[in-house]
Amino acid sequence: MGEVIRRTGRGTCVAALGMLCCALFAGAASAGGAPRAHSARTMSLKESGRLRLTSKHGFTLNEQGTASGTIGGTIFIHLHLVSSSRVTAEVNIYTHGGSLSGGGSSSYQVRGAVAAFSGTLAVTRGTGSYSRARASGLRFTGSIQRRNDSVTVQLSGPLSF
Repeated sequence: MGEVIRRTGRGTCVAALGMLCCALFAGAASAGGAPRAHSARTMSLKESGRLRLTSKHGFTLNEQGTASGTIGGTIFIHLHLVSSSRVTAEVNIYTHGGSLSGGGSSSYQVRGAVAAFSGTLAVTRGTGSYSRARASGLRFTGSIQRRNDSVTVQLSGPLSF
């Protein structure tokens, strides 16, 4: 190829260089060197968790337990009682394939020995298999047993990852 370039002139040299670059790029792409597009998958998330109090600081309950359902794993929740009618939550679920994290806000009602909450939650981060996980408006409901501060929680809705 070098002989042809020298004999035919400068314009052919530029064209040959362009062809060589294209050939090298095509080889790298077929060998896995070029970035590939990933299509987002969506699943219908449906998790239930039973948690126990690990610590309590002021109006914040720190809970840990087991989530079961679509993905399952260990779940951690930090519930912060904002007022007599609102609670905010930070949720982390750790699975064998990665983790999901997010937060939300719920209404809160005391009904005798049980306090119930209902609202929405957004997944804002993920790791491992869920590194691209995002969701908004997930249904987030549950209850708190006031005698021992144990929590049951349900989380459902579409999750893209």
